[in-house]
Amino acid sequence: MAKLCLVSIHTANCPVAPGEYILPSPNDEAMNNIVQPPVWLAAYTTPRHEKSVVRHLKVREVEHFLPLYKAERRWKNGCKVQVEFPVFPNYVFVRVDRRMSHRVLDAPGVVAFAGSSRLPASVPDSEIEWLRNELPLRKFEPHPYLVIGSRVRIKSGPLAGIDGVLSRKKSGLRVVLSIHLIRQSVAVEVGIDEIERCV
Repeated sequence: MAKLCLVSIHTANCPVAPGEYILPSPNDEAMNNIVQPPVWLAAYTTPRHEKSVVRHLKVREVEHFLPLYKAERRWKNGCKVQVEFPVFPNYVFVRVDRRMSHRVLDAPGVVAFAGSSRLPASVPDSEIEWLRNELPLRKFEPHPYLVIGSRVRIKSGPLAGIDGVLSRKKSGLRVVLSIHLIRQSVAVEVGIDEIERCV
């Protein structure tokens, strides 16, 4: 039976530096004895394969979330059509027990998880919740990831309590909400009366 070394468990027999994880294979008996709640992970995909990955995850019965937005595109024949694109290119969110993360990595088109190679970083449930439930209530579009700018908090409406970066567009104000783990952002239209500066 392989040894499982966790942050809180270190023995002389375990060849791991403090603070590191070693995750045994999914067939390891020690791994199967550990109960872990499912967490949201960001699966990095090959370019333009997000929807294909979602189809494979459905077959594997893996809970997933791919936020999409609609944009108008013009075909070569001049016709305009509404097309759905991923809000966060190259990423699909999956909710799995870490023991079962291999089911995601085995899906064609999945390259890796965001985070370290030894332990994928989880996306907070609250961030997935507002992406899934509150974002569709607003007009939104993808936005380049921002590190600097005025930090603001939305103080009213369905996104109340969410922090972001204030930006301006000709049509009005937007708050750029960022998923730091995957270094991606989305811009949401807001009114000046709906925001306050973060202290």
